[in-house]
Amino acid sequence: MTATPVRHPAVAGRFYPRDPEALRQEVHTYLSRTSPHKTIRALGCIAPHAGYIYSGHVAGAVFSTLEIPQLCVVMCPNHTGMGRPLAIMSEGTWETPLGPVPVASDFAADLKQRCPLLQEDSAAHRSEHAAEVELPFLQIRQPKLSFVPIALGTGQFEALEQLGVALAEAVTAYGKPVLIIASSDMNHYESDAITRIKDQSAIEPILQLDARALHHVVTQQHVSMCGFGPAIAMLTAAKRLGATSAELVKYATSGDISGDRDMVVGYAGIIVR
Repeated sequence: MTATPVRHPAVAGRFYPRDPEALRQEVHTYLSRTSPHKTIRALGCIAPHAGYIYSGHVAGAVFSTLEIPQLCVVMCPNHTGMGRPLAIMSEGTWETPLGPVPVASDFAADLKQRCPLLQEDSAAHRSEHAAEVELPFLQIRQPKLSFVPIALGTGQFEALEQLGVALAEAVTAYGKPVLIIASSDMNHYESDAITRIKDQSAIEPILQLDARALHHVVTQQHVSMCGFGPAIAMLTAAKRLGATSAELVKYATSGDISGDRDMVVGYAGIIVR
């Protein structure tokens, strides 16, 4: 028998607290800033993945609003450049300071069957922060959480669309609620004024559930939205699953926290249902 793969935290103590109690407290603080009376069952969402001090309040606004089912798919960009362009881990567990999160191996195996472009690859995930930072929010909101991690290092529309179609088929076959999370920050390292304009141009097609238009805006208007690939796959899946609307829950830039308006990163929290 082979040992079950364990993916250890890559950015605990940097992007978020390493101490379990401090982490739990911080996440609860971000979740409680937006505590709706009634949570929403959504098909998908976009949540940021920067250090919690900068984007935790936006992520908290998303995850406090949603019902978090026991199974989530977390798609993120590949910042490290390591591994395959469409990299999935379909076995094992991910450790966070709050404890282990099992990979939903049956769902992952079915998804790989439906999307041959997906390749088993732990290297793409080993040092990548963008899926990891979502997990403490999900763990606190759903103690019975399992998930499927996918890191995307391609911006090719057809490949992303193919993944989205396969996701919709796998969710339909699964027959129980699944939340598809696109982990993404928005425009990077331009002034606050320019970033807000560029981000608005990318948010508009997302709110229209128009994946192809999002791809066009990001590539033609040079919007450095790192997770536009996950967003395209999520939108494609959600539309096929019957999504009819999207809502911008919260928008901010790093300048709102740091006070530096010369060079910022944008963060959007969006729910698709």
